[in-house]
Amino acid sequence: MIKIYHNPRCRKSREALEIIRQAGYEPIIIEYLHDPPSYQELKDMLKNMGKKPEEIVRKGETIFKDNFRGKNLSDDEWIKVMIKNPKLIERPIVVNGENVALGRPPENVRSII
Repeated sequence: MIKIYHNPRCRKSREALEIIRQAGYEPIIIEYLHDPPSYQELKDMLKNMGKKPEEIVRKGETIFKDNFRGKNLSDDEWIKVMIKNPKLIERPIVVNGENVALGRPPENVRSII
């Protein structure tokens, strides 16, 4: 069962979704801006991607620039910030069991499908 944490307004997210569908899968689509992952879900995804929370923070977002730029937060604090402000989560994130890929670039998802 493949899941995609998706933003339909994002071209990269739409491209990753199309790659999944072209491979013959119909993923569970989670519009994470309306239905963000839980703390544990995001923590597990990060672990399975081999990434630190700050590595998937969208630093170009106004909310980041106004509230978090230059702050030295712990991994736990970054996860909590992203759950509270899902717009800061880089997209898309694709989950296939314990395999997780950040779809930046979208072709990254091919490694787990």
